[in-house]
Amino acid sequence: MKLILLGAPGAGKGTQADILKKKLDIPTISTGNILRAAVKNGTPTGLKAKEYMDAGKLVPDEVIIGIIGERLQEPDCSKGFILDGVPRTIAQAEAMEKAGISFDAVVAIEIPDEKIIHRMGGRRVCEACGASYHIVNIPPKKEGVCDVCGGKLVQRKDDDPETVKSRLAVYHKETEPLKDFYESRGILKSVEDRPTVDGTTQAILAVLGR
Repeated sequence: MKLILLGAPGAGKGTQADILKKKLDIPTISTGNILRAAVKNGTPTGLKAKEYMDAGKLVPDEVIIGIIGERLQEPDCSKGFILDGVPRTIAQAEAMEKAGISFDAVVAIEIPDEKIIHRMGGRRVCEACGASYHIVNIPPKKEGVCDVCGGKLVQRKDDDPETVKSRLAVYHKETEPLKDFYESRGILKSVEDRPTVDGTTQAILAVLGR
């Protein structure tokens, strides 16, 4: 099962990817993680990416696709994988097709913008250990204090309502058109966000025929 999870920032892609990888027994390939690993391991594409990163430039699509291609050759991807964080644009999707990277299904998690702004506004992160909370869904035992290490809980700049609105605008402009792209290839599966994480997981498994 070779999957992409699509959805706006805050739609729950990361949470669902974590659950699905266990249920389907396939790895989640996060572009950020494999980029860092390729740089650290000094692979040919990793060294190329490092040149751009050291110069403070964005790593170009072809280098990112090259690193993904390298990672998908590893034995743990033989039964499939979940791709997280890419493609973000039609250009990336086309480059992946050219590189021979194909998918069985693209799952789009559908959730209204207002709900995302409300949800992300409630996220808190521990300054000290990085543990995540939500003031409604996963509240700490003591307000503003991390259960794990007693550190101070803060709102990340990324989760500030104005920042969330601008991230959503970028998503609608650059990433949302991928739904039509994959719809035209007959592999798009849309899932409405459910009130619970488990409800959304079950809906995703249902559209995948699992």
